[in-house]
Amino acid sequence: MNKFMDRDFLLSTETAKRLFHDYCEDLPICDYHCHLSPQEIYENKAPSDIAQLWLGGDHYKWRAMRSCGVPEVYCTGDKPGREKFQKFAYALQYAIGNPLYHWAHIELQRYFGIDTPLSAKTADEIYDRANKAISEGDFRPQSLITRSGVKIVCTTDDPIDDLRYHKLLKEEQGFDCRVLPSFRPDKALNINLAGFADYISKLGAVSGIEIKTADDVIEALIKKADYFHSVGCRISDQAFDYVPFELMSDDEINRAFATAMQGGSVSQQQADAYKTKLMLALGKKYSELSWAMEIHIGAMRNNNTAMFNAKGADIGFDSVGDCNIAQPLSRFLDALNADGKLPKTILFNLNNKDNIVLATMLGNFQSSEAESKIQFGPAWWFLDTMDGMTDQMKFLGNLGILGKFVGMETDSRSFTSYGRHEYFRRIMCAFIGKWVEDGWYAPDEEMLKEIVQGISYYNAINYFNFE
Repeated sequence: MNKFMDRDFLLSTETAKRLFHDYCEDLPICDYHCHLSPQEIYENKAPSDIAQLWLGGDHYKWRAMRSCGVPEVYCTGDKPGREKFQKFAYALQYAIGNPLYHWAHIELQRYFGIDTPLSAKTADEIYDRANKAISEGDFRPQSLITRSGVKIVCTTDDPIDDLRYHKLLKEEQGFDCRVLPSFRPDKALNINLAGFADYISKLGAVSGIEIKTADDVIEALIKKADYFHSVGCRISDQAFDYVPFELMSDDEINRAFATAMQGGSVSQQQADAYKTKLMLALGKKYSELSWAMEIHIGAMRNNNTAMFNAKGADIGFDSVGDCNIAQPLSRFLDALNADGKLPKTILFNLNNKDNIVLATMLGNFQSSEAESKIQFGPAWWFLDTMDGMTDQMKFLGNLGILGKFVGMETDSRSFTSYGRHEYFRRIMCAFIGKWVEDGWYAPDEEMLKEIVQGISYYNAINYFNFE
Protein backbone atom coordinates (compact mmCIF):
# COMPACT_ATOMS: atom_id res chain seq x y z
CA MET A 1 0.00 0.00 0.00
CA ASN A 2 1.29 3.47 -0.87
CA LYS A 3 1.95 5.90 1.94
CA PHE A 4 -0.63 8.64 2.50
CA MET A 5 0.09 11.61 0.22
CA ASP A 6 3.85 11.12 0.25
CA ARG A 7 6.51 12.56 -2.05
CA ASP A 8 5.20 10.53 -5.00
CA PHE A 9 1.50 11.15 -4.36
CA LEU A 10 -0.46 10.48 -7.61
CA LEU A 11 2.76 9.66 -9.49
CA SER A 12 2.19 6.01 -10.34
CA THR A 13 4.93 5.53 -12.97
CA GLU A 14 8.64 6.21 -13.03
CA THR A 15 8.16 8.58 -15.96
CA ALA A 16 5.55 10.55 -14.03
CA LYS A 17 7.87 10.83 -11.02
CA ARG A 18 10.71 12.08 -13.20
CA LEU A 19 8.56 14.58 -15.09
CA PHE A 20 7.19 16.07 -11.89
CA HIS A 21 10.23 16.07 -9.62
CA ASP A 22 12.84 16.99 -12.25
CA TYR A 23 10.88 19.46 -14.35
CA CYS A 24 7.72 20.79 -12.68
CA GLU A 25 7.91 20.66 -8.91
CA ASP A 26 9.97 23.83 -8.40
CA LEU A 27 8.65 25.93 -11.28
CA PRO A 28 7.08 29.29 -10.40
CA ILE A 29 3.33 29.88 -10.72
CA CYS A 30 1.36 32.11 -13.07
CA ASP A 31 -2.12 32.42 -11.53
CA TYR A 32 -3.90 34.08 -14.43
CA HIS A 33 -7.41 33.85 -12.96
CA CYS A 34 -8.31 34.13 -9.28
CA HIS A 35 -10.62 35.98 -6.91
CA LEU A 36 -8.06 37.21 -4.40
CA SER A 37 -8.60 40.70 -3.03
CA PRO A 38 -5.91 43.19 -4.12
CA GLN A 39 -6.78 45.21 -1.02
CA GLU A 40 -6.03 42.24 1.22
CA ILE A 41 -2.78 41.58 -0.64
CA TYR A 42 -1.73 45.21 -0.18
CA GLU A 43 -2.81 45.54 3.46
CA ASN A 44 -0.95 42.28 4.12
CA LYS A 45 -2.56 41.40 7.45
CA ALA A 46 -1.80 38.14 9.20
CA PRO A 47 -4.76 35.80 9.80
CA SER A 48 -5.96 35.42 13.37
CA ASP A 49 -6.06 31.62 13.09
CA ILE A 50 -6.36 28.78 10.60
CA ALA A 51 -10.14 28.99 10.74
CA GLN A 52 -10.05 32.53 9.37
CA LEU A 53 -7.39 31.57 6.82
CA TRP A 54 -9.24 28.48 5.62
CA LEU A 55 -12.94 28.91 6.26
CA GLY A 56 -13.55 32.62 5.70
CA GLY A 57 -15.25 32.88 2.31
CA ASP A 58 -14.47 29.33 1.12
CA HIS A 59 -17.69 27.99 -0.33
CA TYR A 60 -16.03 24.66 -1.25
CA LYS A 61 -15.55 23.91 2.44
CA TRP A 62 -19.00 25.22 3.38
CA ARG A 63 -20.69 22.90 0.87
CA ALA A 64 -18.88 19.90 2.37
CA MET A 65 -19.85 20.94 5.88
CA ARG A 66 -23.50 21.41 4.93
CA SER A 67 -23.53 17.98 3.29
CA CYS A 68 -22.57 16.51 6.67
CA GLY A 69 -25.41 18.28 8.44
CA VAL A 70 -23.29 21.03 9.96
CA PRO A 71 -25.50 24.01 10.95
CA GLU A 72 -25.01 27.16 8.87
CA VAL A 73 -23.76 29.14 11.85
CA TYR A 74 -20.51 27.13 11.67
CA CYS A 75 -20.11 28.02 7.99
CA THR A 76 -21.08 31.65 7.46
CA GLY A 77 -21.97 32.47 11.06
CA ASP A 78 -19.99 33.79 14.02
CA LYS A 79 -19.09 30.66 15.95
CA PRO A 80 -15.54 30.61 17.45
CA GLY A 81 -12.73 29.56 15.14
CA ARG A 82 -11.95 26.34 17.00
CA GLU A 83 -15.54 25.17 16.74
CA LYS A 84 -15.72 25.99 13.02
CA PHE A 85 -12.48 24.10 12.43
CA GLN A 86 -13.76 21.10 14.39
CA LYS A 87 -16.87 20.99 12.23
CA PHE A 88 -14.83 21.23 9.06
CA ALA A 89 -12.52 18.43 10.22
CA TYR A 90 -15.56 16.29 11.02
CA ALA A 91 -16.88 16.81 7.46
CA LEU A 92 -13.49 16.36 5.75
CA GLN A 93 -12.99 12.82 7.05
CA TYR A 94 -16.03 11.76 5.01
CA ALA A 95 -14.91 13.56 1.82
CA ILE A 96 -13.25 10.54 0.24
CA GLY A 97 -12.82 11.21 -3.50
CA ASN A 98 -13.34 14.96 -3.12
CA PRO A 99 -10.35 17.14 -4.16
CA LEU A 100 -11.02 19.21 -1.04
CA TYR A 101 -9.53 16.32 0.96
CA HIS A 102 -6.31 16.45 -1.04
CA TRP A 103 -6.15 20.25 -1.18
CA ALA A 104 -6.47 20.50 2.61
CA HIS A 105 -3.67 18.01 3.24
CA ILE A 106 -1.36 19.55 0.64
CA GLU A 107 -1.85 22.90 2.40
CA LEU A 108 -1.23 21.39 5.84
CA GLN A 109 1.98 19.79 4.56
CA ARG A 110 3.35 22.70 2.54
CA TYR A 111 2.42 25.69 4.70
CA PHE A 112 2.29 24.22 8.20
CA GLY A 113 4.62 21.21 8.08
CA ILE A 114 1.80 18.96 9.33
CA ASP A 115 1.62 15.41 7.93
CA THR A 116 -1.10 14.16 10.29
CA PRO A 117 -4.37 13.40 8.47
CA LEU A 118 -7.13 15.81 9.49
CA SER A 119 -10.21 14.24 11.08
CA ALA A 120 -12.55 14.79 13.99
CA LYS A 121 -10.03 12.95 16.21
CA THR A 122 -7.09 15.15 15.19
CA ALA A 123 -8.91 18.48 14.79
CA ASP A 124 -7.87 20.05 18.09
CA GLU A 125 -4.25 18.92 17.77
CA ILE A 126 -3.97 20.26 14.23
CA TYR A 127 -5.81 23.48 15.07
CA ASP A 128 -3.30 24.18 17.88
CA ARG A 129 -0.26 23.21 15.78
CA ALA A 130 -1.40 25.32 12.84
CA ASN A 131 -2.12 28.33 15.02
CA LYS A 132 1.30 27.98 16.66
CA ALA A 133 2.83 28.07 13.17
CA ILE A 134 0.77 31.18 12.33
CA SER A 135 1.76 32.98 15.55
CA GLU A 136 5.46 32.14 15.20
CA GLY A 137 5.77 32.39 11.41
CA ASP A 138 4.74 34.72 8.61
CA PHE A 139 1.34 33.94 7.13
CA ARG A 140 0.62 37.35 5.70
CA PRO A 141 -0.79 37.33 2.14
CA GLN A 142 2.36 38.63 0.45
CA SER A 143 4.52 36.10 2.31
CA LEU A 144 2.24 33.20 1.38
CA ILE A 145 2.27 34.27 -2.27
CA THR A 146 6.07 34.58 -2.21
CA ARG A 147 6.55 31.21 -0.46
CA SER A 148 4.33 29.62 -3.08
CA GLY A 149 6.57 30.86 -5.90
CA VAL A 150 3.83 32.93 -7.52
CA LYS A 151 5.14 35.43 -10.08
CA ILE A 152 1.84 36.63 -11.59
CA VAL A 153 -1.57 37.08 -9.95
CA CYS A 154 -4.51 38.27 -12.05
CA THR A 155 -7.41 39.31 -9.85
CA THR A 156 -11.01 39.68 -11.05
CA ASP A 157 -12.12 43.31 -11.08
CA ASP A 158 -15.25 45.25 -11.90
CA PRO A 159 -15.00 48.03 -14.50
CA ILE A 160 -16.09 50.62 -11.92
CA ASP A 161 -13.11 49.77 -9.70
CA ASP A 162 -10.50 52.53 -9.42
CA LEU A 163 -7.71 49.88 -9.16
CA ARG A 164 -6.17 51.81 -6.32
CA TYR A 165 -4.63 48.75 -4.70
CA HIS A 166 -3.12 47.49 -7.93
CA LYS A 167 -1.36 50.83 -8.29
CA LEU A 168 -0.15 50.71 -4.69
CA LEU A 169 1.13 47.15 -5.13
CA LYS A 170 3.20 48.25 -8.12
CA GLU A 171 5.18 50.42 -5.70
CA GLU A 172 5.47 47.75 -3.00
CA GLN A 173 9.08 47.01 -2.13
CA GLY A 174 10.33 43.47 -1.55
CA PHE A 175 7.28 41.75 -3.07
CA ASP A 176 8.36 39.81 -6.15
CA CYS A 177 4.94 39.20 -7.68
CA ARG A 178 3.01 41.22 -10.25
CA VAL A 179 -0.62 41.69 -9.18
CA LEU A 180 -2.59 42.64 -12.29
CA PRO A 181 -6.27 43.44 -12.76
CA SER A 182 -8.66 41.54 -15.02
CA PHE A 183 -11.66 43.22 -16.61
CA ARG A 184 -14.98 41.55 -15.59
CA PRO A 185 -17.98 43.43 -17.11
CA ASP A 186 -20.67 40.95 -15.99
CA LYS A 187 -22.74 43.50 -14.08
CA ALA A 188 -23.00 45.71 -17.14
CA LEU A 189 -24.02 42.71 -19.25
CA ASN A 190 -26.66 41.25 -16.94
CA ILE A 191 -29.57 43.45 -18.00
CA ASN A 192 -32.11 41.02 -16.59
CA LEU A 193 -30.74 40.85 -13.04
CA ALA A 194 -31.74 42.93 -10.04
CA GLY A 195 -29.55 45.97 -9.43
CA PHE A 196 -28.75 46.51 -13.12
CA ALA A 197 -30.03 50.11 -13.28
CA ASP A 198 -28.12 51.14 -10.15
CA TYR A 199 -24.95 49.60 -11.51
CA ILE A 200 -25.25 51.37 -14.88
CA SER A 201 -25.68 54.67 -13.03
CA LYS A 202 -22.44 54.02 -11.16
CA LEU A 203 -20.67 53.07 -14.39
CA GLY A 204 -21.80 56.34 -15.94
CA ALA A 205 -20.56 58.30 -12.95
CA VAL A 206 -17.08 56.76 -12.83
CA SER A 207 -16.61 56.96 -16.60
CA GLY A 208 -17.95 60.51 -16.94
CA ILE A 209 -20.49 59.43 -19.55
CA GLU A 210 -24.23 60.05 -19.43
CA ILE A 211 -25.66 56.63 -20.20
CA LYS A 212 -28.96 56.61 -22.07
CA THR A 213 -28.45 53.81 -24.61
CA ALA A 214 -26.61 50.53 -25.07
CA ASP A 215 -24.03 52.40 -27.16
CA ASP A 216 -23.37 54.65 -24.17
CA VAL A 217 -22.74 51.56 -22.04
CA ILE A 218 -20.25 50.36 -24.64
CA GLU A 219 -18.52 53.75 -24.69
CA ALA A 220 -18.21 53.71 -20.91
CA LEU A 221 -16.85 50.16 -20.84
CA ILE A 222 -14.33 50.88 -23.57
CA LYS A 223 -13.14 53.94 -21.69
CA LYS A 224 -12.69 51.83 -18.56
CA ALA A 225 -10.91 49.10 -20.55
CA ASP A 226 -8.35 51.67 -21.67
CA TYR A 227 -7.88 52.67 -18.04
CA PHE A 228 -7.46 49.03 -16.96
CA HIS A 229 -4.92 48.54 -19.73
CA SER A 230 -2.88 51.47 -18.41
CA VAL A 231 -2.69 49.75 -15.01
CA GLY A 232 -1.45 46.47 -16.51
CA CYS A 233 -4.62 44.55 -17.35
CA ARG A 234 -4.18 42.03 -20.17
CA ILE A 235 -7.17 39.74 -19.58
CA SER A 236 -10.94 40.11 -19.67
CA ASP A 237 -13.32 37.63 -18.08
CA GLN A 238 -17.01 36.99 -18.77
CA ALA A 239 -19.31 34.39 -17.24
CA PHE A 240 -22.45 33.09 -18.94
CA ASP A 241 -24.92 30.24 -18.53
CA TYR A 242 -24.39 29.95 -22.29
CA VAL A 243 -22.74 32.37 -24.69
CA PRO A 244 -25.58 34.56 -26.01
CA PHE A 245 -25.94 35.34 -29.69
CA GLU A 246 -29.12 37.14 -30.70
CA LEU A 247 -29.28 39.91 -33.29
CA MET A 248 -31.79 42.77 -33.01
CA SER A 249 -31.93 46.34 -34.26
CA ASP A 250 -30.41 49.09 -32.14
CA ASP A 251 -33.89 50.55 -31.63
CA GLU A 252 -35.19 47.28 -30.20
CA ILE A 253 -32.17 46.89 -27.94
CA ASN A 254 -32.43 50.47 -26.69
CA ARG A 255 -36.12 50.05 -25.92
CA ALA A 256 -35.25 47.01 -23.82
CA PHE A 257 -32.41 48.94 -22.17
CA ALA A 258 -34.77 51.80 -21.28
CA THR A 259 -37.22 49.31 -19.78
CA ALA A 260 -34.50 47.78 -17.62
CA MET A 261 -33.26 51.18 -16.48
CA GLN A 262 -36.78 51.96 -15.29
CA GLY A 263 -36.90 48.76 -13.25
CA GLY A 264 -38.95 46.78 -15.75
CA SER A 265 -38.30 43.24 -16.96
CA VAL A 266 -36.98 42.27 -20.38
CA SER A 267 -37.42 39.00 -22.24
CA GLN A 268 -34.62 36.45 -22.52
CA GLN A 269 -34.38 37.20 -26.23
CA GLN A 270 -33.99 40.93 -25.54
CA ALA A 271 -31.42 40.26 -22.85
CA ASP A 272 -29.43 38.04 -25.21
CA ALA A 273 -29.54 40.69 -27.95
CA TYR A 274 -28.26 43.35 -25.54
CA LYS A 275 -25.46 41.05 -24.33
CA THR A 276 -24.55 40.14 -27.92
CA LYS A 277 -24.24 43.79 -28.94
CA LEU A 278 -22.00 44.54 -25.95
CA MET A 279 -19.87 41.43 -26.31
CA LEU A 280 -19.20 42.01 -30.01
CA ALA A 281 -18.05 45.55 -29.23
CA LEU A 282 -15.98 44.41 -26.26
CA GLY A 283 -14.44 41.52 -28.19
CA LYS A 284 -13.21 43.95 -30.83
CA LYS A 285 -11.78 46.19 -28.12
CA TYR A 286 -10.00 43.26 -26.48
CA SER A 287 -8.49 42.40 -29.86
CA GLU A 288 -7.25 45.96 -30.32
CA LEU A 289 -5.66 45.88 -26.88
CA SER A 290 -4.15 42.41 -27.51
CA TRP A 291 -5.97 41.08 -24.44
CA ALA A 292 -7.04 37.49 -23.90
CA MET A 293 -10.80 37.00 -23.52
CA GLU A 294 -11.82 34.41 -20.95
CA ILE A 295 -15.34 33.03 -21.23
CA HIS A 296 -16.62 30.88 -18.37
CA ILE A 297 -19.65 28.88 -19.46
CA GLY A 298 -22.18 26.80 -17.58
CA ALA A 299 -22.69 27.89 -13.97
CA MET A 300 -26.25 27.88 -12.64
CA ARG A 301 -26.10 30.34 -9.78
CA ASN A 302 -28.00 31.10 -6.58
CA ASN A 303 -30.25 28.05 -6.72
CA ASN A 304 -31.33 28.30 -3.09
CA THR A 305 -33.53 31.39 -2.92
CA ALA A 306 -33.92 31.30 0.84
CA MET A 307 -30.15 31.24 1.39
CA PHE A 308 -29.58 33.86 -1.30
CA ASN A 309 -32.02 36.19 0.46
CA ALA A 310 -30.40 35.47 3.82
CA LYS A 311 -26.71 35.41 2.92
CA GLY A 312 -26.25 36.71 -0.64
CA ALA A 313 -24.35 35.30 -3.59
CA ASP A 314 -21.18 33.19 -3.83
CA ILE A 315 -21.61 31.17 -0.65
CA GLY A 316 -21.94 27.69 -2.11
CA PHE A 317 -25.42 27.40 -3.62
CA ASP A 318 -24.37 27.27 -7.27
CA SER A 319 -24.23 24.18 -9.48
CA VAL A 320 -23.69 23.00 -13.05
CA GLY A 321 -26.07 24.07 -15.84
CA ASP A 322 -26.95 22.04 -18.90
CA CYS A 323 -27.61 24.57 -21.65
CA ASN A 324 -26.75 23.92 -25.29
CA ILE A 325 -23.72 26.05 -26.11
CA ALA A 326 -22.25 24.99 -29.45
CA GLN A 327 -24.23 27.03 -31.97
CA PRO A 328 -24.36 30.44 -30.22
CA LEU A 329 -20.69 30.15 -29.23
CA SER A 330 -19.71 29.40 -32.81
CA ARG A 331 -21.75 32.29 -34.17
CA PHE A 332 -20.23 34.70 -31.64
CA LEU A 333 -16.64 33.70 -32.36
CA ASP A 334 -17.29 33.70 -36.10
CA ALA A 335 -18.80 37.20 -36.04
CA LEU A 336 -15.63 38.58 -34.44
CA ASN A 337 -13.38 36.52 -36.68
CA ALA A 338 -15.16 37.70 -39.83
CA ASP A 339 -14.24 41.28 -38.91
CA GLY A 340 -10.64 40.27 -38.16
CA LYS A 341 -11.25 41.18 -34.50
CA LEU A 342 -11.33 37.86 -32.67
CA PRO A 343 -9.02 38.19 -29.65
CA LYS A 344 -7.08 35.41 -28.03
CA THR A 345 -9.82 33.44 -26.28
CA ILE A 346 -9.94 30.89 -23.47
CA LEU A 347 -13.14 28.84 -23.27
CA PHE A 348 -14.01 27.27 -19.91
CA ASN A 349 -16.91 24.84 -19.54
CA LEU A 350 -18.46 23.74 -16.25
CA ASN A 351 -20.39 20.77 -17.63
CA ASN A 352 -18.19 17.94 -18.85
CA LYS A 353 -20.76 17.08 -21.52
CA ASP A 354 -19.34 20.10 -23.33
CA ASN A 355 -15.71 18.91 -23.34
CA ILE A 356 -15.93 17.68 -26.92
CA VAL A 357 -17.81 20.84 -27.98
CA LEU A 358 -15.01 23.13 -26.81
CA ALA A 359 -12.16 20.82 -27.79
CA THR A 360 -13.43 20.78 -31.37
CA MET A 361 -14.48 24.45 -31.44
CA LEU A 362 -10.87 25.55 -30.97
CA GLY A 363 -9.71 24.36 -34.36
CA ASN A 364 -12.29 26.47 -36.19
CA PHE A 365 -10.62 29.75 -35.26
CA GLN A 366 -6.90 29.15 -34.70
CA SER A 367 -4.46 31.45 -36.48
CA SER A 368 -0.79 32.38 -36.63
CA GLU A 369 -1.42 35.38 -34.35
CA ALA A 370 -0.65 33.19 -31.33
CA GLU A 371 0.14 29.57 -30.60
CA SER A 372 -3.18 27.93 -29.75
CA LYS A 373 -4.86 31.31 -29.95
CA ILE A 374 -8.18 29.71 -28.94
CA GLN A 375 -7.65 27.70 -25.77
CA PHE A 376 -9.68 25.05 -23.97
CA GLY A 377 -9.44 26.40 -20.42
CA PRO A 378 -8.52 24.14 -17.50
CA ALA A 379 -11.12 22.21 -15.56
CA TRP A 380 -12.59 24.63 -13.01
CA TRP A 381 -14.96 24.73 -10.05
CA PHE A 382 -17.00 21.51 -10.05
CA LEU A 383 -14.68 19.94 -12.63
CA ASP A 384 -11.54 20.79 -10.64
CA THR A 385 -11.10 17.12 -9.67
CA MET A 386 -8.74 14.32 -10.67
CA ASP A 387 -11.27 13.00 -13.17
CA GLY A 388 -12.29 16.49 -14.36
CA MET A 389 -8.71 17.62 -14.99
CA THR A 390 -7.74 14.34 -16.64
CA ASP A 391 -10.81 14.40 -18.89
CA GLN A 392 -10.14 17.99 -19.97
CA MET A 393 -6.53 17.15 -20.90
CA LYS A 394 -7.60 13.92 -22.60
CA PHE A 395 -10.10 15.71 -24.84
CA LEU A 396 -7.62 18.48 -25.60
CA GLY A 397 -4.94 15.89 -26.37
CA ASN A 398 -7.26 13.81 -28.53
CA LEU A 399 -8.71 16.72 -30.50
CA GLY A 400 -6.30 19.63 -30.19
CA ILE A 401 -2.75 20.43 -29.09
CA LEU A 402 -2.17 19.60 -25.43
CA GLY A 403 1.46 20.74 -25.56
CA LYS A 404 0.39 24.40 -26.00
CA PHE A 405 -2.19 24.35 -23.19
CA VAL A 406 -1.93 27.36 -20.81
CA GLY A 407 -2.50 25.15 -17.79
CA MET A 408 -3.88 25.70 -14.31
CA GLU A 409 -5.29 28.69 -12.44
CA THR A 410 -6.67 28.65 -8.89
CA ASP A 411 -10.02 30.45 -9.39
CA SER A 412 -9.76 30.90 -5.63
CA ARG A 413 -10.20 33.43 -2.82
CA SER A 414 -7.70 31.68 -0.52
CA PHE A 415 -4.04 32.61 -0.05
CA THR A 416 -3.08 28.99 0.62
CA SER A 417 -4.83 27.58 -2.44
CA TYR A 418 -1.63 27.45 -4.50
CA GLY A 419 -1.32 23.81 -3.58
CA ARG A 420 -3.88 23.34 -6.34
CA HIS A 421 -1.15 24.07 -8.87
CA GLU A 422 0.94 21.25 -7.38
CA TYR A 423 -2.12 18.99 -7.46
CA PHE A 424 -2.69 19.81 -11.13
CA ARG A 425 0.97 19.31 -12.03
CA ARG A 426 1.03 15.90 -10.36
CA ILE A 427 -2.13 14.84 -12.21
CA MET A 428 -0.77 16.20 -15.49
CA CYS A 429 2.57 14.39 -15.09
CA ALA A 430 0.79 11.18 -14.12
CA PHE A 431 -1.44 11.45 -17.17
CA ILE A 432 1.36 12.19 -19.65
CA GLY A 433 3.71 9.73 -17.96
CA LYS A 434 1.23 6.89 -18.46
CA TRP A 435 0.88 7.71 -22.16
CA VAL A 436 4.67 7.54 -22.48
CA GLU A 437 5.04 4.30 -20.55
CA ASP A 438 2.19 2.73 -22.49
CA GLY A 439 4.14 3.49 -25.67
CA TRP A 440 1.66 6.07 -26.93
CA TYR A 441 4.21 8.92 -27.10
CA ALA A 442 7.92 8.74 -27.84
CA PRO A 443 10.24 8.83 -24.79
CA ASP A 444 11.82 12.05 -26.03
CA GLU A 445 13.09 13.59 -22.80
CA GLU A 446 13.81 17.01 -24.26
CA MET A 447 10.32 17.25 -25.79
CA LEU A 448 8.60 15.93 -22.67
CA LYS A 449 10.41 18.49 -20.54
CA GLU A 450 9.26 21.30 -22.83
CA ILE A 451 5.68 20.05 -22.79
CA VAL A 452 5.24 19.61 -19.03
CA GLN A 453 7.10 22.81 -18.18
CA GLY A 454 5.10 24.70 -20.78
CA ILE A 455 1.78 23.49 -19.39
CA SER A 456 2.94 24.18 -15.84
CA TYR A 457 4.14 27.75 -16.41
CA TYR A 458 5.76 28.95 -19.63
CA ASN A 459 2.82 28.60 -22.02
CA ALA A 460 0.75 30.99 -19.91
CA ILE A 461 3.59 33.50 -19.63
CA ASN A 462 3.98 33.51 -23.42
CA TYR A 463 0.26 33.45 -24.22
CA PHE A 464 -0.56 36.48 -22.07
CA ASN A 465 2.65 38.34 -23.00
CA PHE A 466 3.67 38.56 -19.35
CA GLU A 467 7.43 38.51 -20.01
